Amino acid sequence: MKPKLLTTLPTYTSRLLMADVIAGLTVAMVALPLSIAIAIASGADPAAGLVTAVVAGFLISLLGGSRVQIGGPTGAFIVVVYGVIANHGYDGLVLATMMAGLILLVASLLRAGSLIAHVPEAVINGFTIGIAIIIAASQLKDFLGLQLVNVPADFLPKVAALLSVRDSFSPAALVIGIVTVLLIVALRRIAPRFPGLIVAVAATSAAVALLNLPVETIASRFGPLPTGLPVPELPEITLAKVSELLPSAFIIAFLAGVESLLSAIVADRLIDGHYRPNAELIAQGTANIGSALFGGLPATGAIARTATNVRAGGRTPVSGMVHAIAVLAMMMIAAPLVGHLALPALAALLIITAWNMSEPEKWGTWLRGEIPDRVLMLVTLGLTVVADLSIAIGVGVAAGLALRLYRRNIRPARWTPRDR
Repeated sequence: MKPKLLTTLPTYTSRLLMADVIAGLTVAMVALPLSIAIAIASGADPAAGLVTAVVAGFLISLLGGSRVQIGGPTGAFIVVVYGVIANHGYDGLVLATMMAGLILLVASLLRAGSLIAHVPEAVINGFTIGIAIIIAASQLKDFLGLQLVNVPADFLPKVAALLSVRDSFSPAALVIGIVTVLLIVALRRIAPRFPGLIVAVAATSAAVALLNLPVETIASRFGPLPTGLPVPELPEITLAKVSELLPSAFIIAFLAGVESLLSAIVADRLIDGHYRPNAELIAQGTANIGSALFGGLPATGAIARTATNVRAGGRTPVSGMVHAIAVLAMMMIAAPLVGHLALPALAALLIITAWNMSEPEKWGTWLRGEIPDRVLMLVTLGLTVVADLSIAIGVGVAAGLALRLYRRNIRPARWTPRDR
């Protein structure tokens, strides 16, 4: 359970430090708009996303079992976080996140990190695509500039509510959203190592300000962003609240554990490394407790940001710590500028993220797979979208493990990168 940071420090050099600093600053440029967008999509204040990137991102790199893992808020949590806030308020989310952190710490003591190999890939694919569909639907309000005050948490009522206010659609918001999508795609093709996300979002947001377009921004909806971290505090803890939030806490812990370990596996392939699963669970548990104390969101390893870190030259946990410090520095120095980011631009960013999460280039391969795997994936996907994430995970994992026992000679899943 020894953190990778302690392994890398004895052979650390000034050359590695320079590479890690450059990589950390690059990842921070990607993490800033993504963290804000994920917080808004989750029904939280944008500041919560930044706090999570700083606190959880630092702790995940400090204590984690991967050399290059980057932690923070991810799209996988949007659905469950939105539901917890809608049903229990933000204080309920903070308590659920803290409970999830404790569950992850217990899982690490039980050395549960190696169990990830037994979760069928069809289950992961199914609820990941389902989450991507829900994320994309949740962004249509801001992408189209629709006037809707209370957006339902469930997918079908959400779609019905959006259709009911379709006449309030804003051409200016749609143009900003489309241009942002085109810029992100173009910059990724032209310069894949360049942090094009923030350039695209900043460019279209600047256009909104310069042309005085009738488009909502972070500041116009949420007010000014804070210029530092809040004072840590414990949420109100009662037996009744703990009982109510326990299912949500288990879902958060499951997603954090699975996502972080999948990201660490992908990172190992990129750098030919060997991560420590139980150290990673300790880091995730500590990071979620820390994030909750500062009023942040659930956190886990972020595969897209981890891949960005590797491509930018990061090779030790120092790059992840630099990334967290850089996000904090941007909060302290550039909060007024960040407040001018346009909401349709951030919605476009999350729609792109949702598309990449679903891995459309692999749909054909999955649909040509064995019939039990196809059924398992489609059932998990359907339950994720129209029922509930806890039901989808429970049914999917149970059915998947039963299928694995039935087909004992099945090969272990070979996880592949996702942009989450």
